Amino acid sequence: MPMIRLTVPAGALTEEGRGGVQRELAAVLLRWESAPDTAFFRAQAWSYLVELPEGAQRTAEDDAPRFLVEVTVPQGALSERRKAGLVEEATKTVLAAAGLGPDDALRVLVLVHEQPDGTWGAGGSVIRHADLVALAKGQRTDA
Repeated sequence: MPMIRLTVPAGALTEEGRGGVQRELAAVLLRWESAPDTAFFRAQAWSYLVELPEGAQRTAEDDAPRFLVEVTVPQGALSERRKAGLVEEATKTVLAAAGLGPDDALRVLVLVHEQPDGTWGAGGSVIRHADLVALAKGQRTDA
């Protein structure tokens, strides 16, 4: 199942953005994974918001906030095209949540971590990508 973690300096998101960015990023991830839009799959798309204390994030140039989006998916869940779409849409989602525009896109770093098959577990069992594909086919509402 997918997981997404957004790390930001405290105060870098707007109040409205902070309230919705986790669900928005989870929805972005599910969309690019082509997962069914069902309660089960939405409940498995875990999203974390990590806010760093003041002064914990800097560059060699300035103190402007930077944003790190880490996405963990089963290996094979995202083609190169899907990864590119995920990175683009996640970047736009974070920028909107921070009240920033496209000119600030380089302040968002997206890392896609592909978990090798057989190294992901949930509910006390190892979950394989093929299991998820079969489950998605059984739950698909758009097929």
